[in-house]
Amino acid sequence: MRYEKIDSTLFIENRKRLVERLKPNSVAVFNSSDIMPTSADGTMPFIQQTDIFYLSGIDQEKSILVINPDAKDPAHREMLFLIETNEEIAIWEGAKLTKEQATEVSGIESVYWLSDFDTVFKTVVFDSEHIYLNTNEHLRADTTVETPDDRFRVECMKNFPLHKYERISPIMHDLRTVKSQIEIDVMQKACNITEKGFRRVLEFTKPGVKEYEIEAEITHEFVRNGSRRHAYTPIIASGFNACVLHYIDNDQVCQDGDLLLMDFGCEYGNYASDLTRTIPVNGKFTERQAAVYSAVLRVHKAAAKMLVPGNNLMDYHVEVGKLMTEELVDLGLITREDIANEDPKWPAYKKYFMHGTSHHIGVDVHDYGNRYKTFEAGMVFTVEPGIYIREENMGIRIENDFVIQESGEPFDLMKNIPIEIEEIESIMAK
Repeated sequence: MRYEKIDSTLFIENRKRLVERLKPNSVAVFNSSDIMPTSADGTMPFIQQTDIFYLSGIDQEKSILVINPDAKDPAHREMLFLIETNEEIAIWEGAKLTKEQATEVSGIESVYWLSDFDTVFKTVVFDSEHIYLNTNEHLRADTTVETPDDRFRVECMKNFPLHKYERISPIMHDLRTVKSQIEIDVMQKACNITEKGFRRVLEFTKPGVKEYEIEAEITHEFVRNGSRRHAYTPIIASGFNACVLHYIDNDQVCQDGDLLLMDFGCEYGNYASDLTRTIPVNGKFTERQAAVYSAVLRVHKAAAKMLVPGNNLMDYHVEVGKLMTEELVDLGLITREDIANEDPKWPAYKKYFMHGTSHHIGVDVHDYGNRYKTFEAGMVFTVEPGIYIREENMGIRIENDFVIQESGEPFDLMKNIPIEIEEIESIMAK
């Protein structure tokens, strides 16, 4: 692996927390991701299914995790099933995990080859009453493509129709919401690499460079520091492109006088970071650009201070909307009359700030989390307000990642990444 070994204590504790939530006489099953095909004999890079990684640390395809806390045989209470490597696989793909290596990574003693799965699983299922199966219940999930969990669910319910089936996803959503210190430390490494990428492009960006050249500079910095990939498809949006929220073409020339919005984040050890910065292509904000940038930055700082225990995402977004409303009035973008006549379901500020301010982040960049759950210490959120003025060819967003603390303001994982106008201009002037 490119990334440093993650302490297996993380995965051991995660499984313990899961077991506490299962009904008596239960078995829970988690499958790894597929290696996705392209065309001919091509494949996409493998990205592990995040639940099985969260519970085991196994970062390999065709893996299955079975948790059966009340198994009569202690060896069956935690089990991993892996591909058995052979000489041909080793020649063409490289060696897969040995049983000993899998135990070292996960803390699970009982490791079997995948060929043993049907026999062993039948043994534990017949002694169980409940079977917990996994589904993708993220609110924004696209479930068009069938996953190994989907295929297993169909097969399992056909083979064992009289068992009681349970959803594991709500439990995982709750468990993964609060991060341990080990997780936060890995996320900090991801943020530190992201910082290197941003500082690199501050010195590289100038009129005439192409957006994809900037993307290449970021990617270079990520890979040379042990990251396997971007945590998500990067947005490198100059000029009007910054007003397209999910712009990913990254193929235009950066023009003198335009702003450049960059939304990118390093993946490290399967954990995500998520940064957005907006900079002047020529290194100097105009007076109007600086005014809008400063407004966004004020909302960013004020919103971050609301990430405290006891608050919740729904109320938080309402309060951030109030802050943004005042800034937009001061910028002359909306009027008091607009506010008085606004549709409560789509407030006046939404014309220029149409997305949410924060989302959970962790093993997934849009990590699991219940929007109604009260904030707790250890939750990690982005803070990313923006103002998008299409008629002025200007889009500005600012985003950092924050860890909620037991008391006081949250900890900023990106506190060392330049954010103030003066610092950005100073570095770009070098």
